[in-house]
Amino acid sequence: MVDKKNKHPLYLQLMEELIQKIENKDYVENEKLPSERELCEMYGLSRITVRNALQELERDDYIYKLHGKGTFVSPKSYKQKLVKIYSFTEEMKKIGKKPQTIVLSFEVITIDQRLAHKLNVSPETEAYRIIRLRLADDEPFIYETSYVPVKYFPGLTKEALEEKPMYSIFMEDYDKGVSRAVEQFSVTTLRPNEAKLLQLKTDRPAMLLKRYAYNEGDLIEYTISVISGNKFKYTVELT
Repeated sequence: MVDKKNKHPLYLQLMEELIQKIENKDYVENEKLPSERELCEMYGLSRITVRNALQELERDDYIYKLHGKGTFVSPKSYKQKLVKIYSFTEEMKKIGKKPQTIVLSFEVITIDQRLAHKLNVSPETEAYRIIRLRLADDEPFIYETSYVPVKYFPGLTKEALEEKPMYSIFMEDYDKGVSRAVEQFSVTTLRPNEAKLLQLKTDRPAMLLKRYAYNEGDLIEYTISVISGNKFKYTVELT
């Protein structure tokens, strides 16, 4: 249930409530969910709170929307494996572009149940939430939000991330390299703040990339990247 006295944001509470219903099969694959208005009435929440929750659920692949028909529970999707772990900074250098990273936000948060599941840790675990804008030759390419468990990288600072790439910090300062990464691609639309930072129009299609990076068996980073599709392309080579 959604508790307005709870310290967690209301939209996250609604997300957890709906995720639990989906996982318990109260809502099954391709079933239509209650409308925004109905959810507002059911949980006593504002329209913008419900909309924020649904937007996040759509990005997490729990639901999908059909124009004029409503919102539905997503079926399980197939995932394409990439064949190489790469660094944005190094890839840009290879093609002769000057990489730049702007750290927009750096804070320690107590993660909720949804993120705990993705990071494979217990709820209430502390993690760094790092929001960055990645540029090449002063042109914005990627808006990304990373979650990194504090226990693996105690003392990590915003200043360190502004000085050198995150994976270099992981390896050089903490002796933790990325030994394996899993990436999931899908399509999204740009939200106002993302569009502004990427210098594009709101609601324009973009790529959504989710990366799970591991050091041996430990998940050390979960990153959600919103990528300008007209400026950046991924190539998968199968051999």
